[in-house]
Amino acid sequence: MSSPNEKDPEIQSLTEKDPETPPKEKGGSAAMAIYSCVLYSFCSVSMVLVNKSLASSYNDLIDGDLNILLVVFQAIIAVIAVSFCKKMGWVEYPAFNFATAKQWAPVNIMFCGMLFTGMASLQHNTVPMVTIFKNITNIVVTIGDYYYFGTQVEALVMAAFGTMLAGAIFAAKNDVTVTVIGLFWMAMNCLTTAGYILYMKFATKTVKLSKFGMVFYNNVLCTAFLLPCTLLNGEMGLFLKTDAIHTFDYGWKNSFAGFVGFFLNFASLNCVSNTGPTTYAIVGSLNKIPTAILGWTLFDATITPQTWFFIAVSMCGGFLYSYAKIRSSRKGKRHSG
Repeated sequence: MSSPNEKDPEIQSLTEKDPETPPKEKGGSAAMAIYSCVLYSFCSVSMVLVNKSLASSYNDLIDGDLNILLVVFQAIIAVIAVSFCKKMGWVEYPAFNFATAKQWAPVNIMFCGMLFTGMASLQHNTVPMVTIFKNITNIVVTIGDYYYFGTQVEALVMAAFGTMLAGAIFAAKNDVTVTVIGLFWMAMNCLTTAGYILYMKFATKTVKLSKFGMVFYNNVLCTAFLLPCTLLNGEMGLFLKTDAIHTFDYGWKNSFAGFVGFFLNFASLNCVSNTGPTTYAIVGSLNKIPTAILGWTLFDATITPQTWFFIAVSMCGGFLYSYAKIRSSRKGKRHSG
């Protein structure tokens, strides 16, 4: 039993400054921002490709889908990975505490909402329509970033979003169908996705945990929220009765996906913390470019002329956004100098 004079590490973590959080000037530096974006982009694209590999290898053996259960499996692996790192003394964070979990829970609630509304959107809408709303989500995130965190939005930034949105609309012009239920689910997905990104920024500022502590809580709560859902929607039962996927190959591929998810969690938190919700959203949109090209190369996925057009326009929007941020950074340096 600890003595009364010893500090409770959990209370200490909630009252002291995050040891991994760099000074504001350093965290806002161009080099740190670029590193954060590149790391997030690499992990995000890798995660999509790993899950694509899983789907292409095993979907024909499953009479249905296991989308939510795969998220649970990968969250459990991420918890094991971060706990192992702590055991080895490579990272440090306090033991699980309900007070901290309560602070972090809204992030996971928004994530679950984003996951479910995203699936519903794809059921009731075409992929091009969903892509259009994903670009609208970026604009909602930018407005929230300005309203809640005071991030100034330049005209060039909005022009970049407008360029990407126009490209998505043009690419989808021959494949646009609108229904009331479809619009409802897309609007809900737009709001939950924006809420997830914005609250994640708020949580990284207010919950006094190291980034690895955040990864731990994120995946523990994700498992707690989503595991019951797999029992209710039948995914757990489907998995247990499908003997064809009870193989070592399926297990290690899911485990590898979990390790990638562990790094993706860290990279996402790092990117939001060092750049902001708007940049995080735009990088997430631009990730579709290497994902589409690598999917075409590795999995023989078809890329239509409309998709190539959207890729080209998205790249133009991305370059415009990058230019706007570089110009803004130079202005800031001149004013501070």
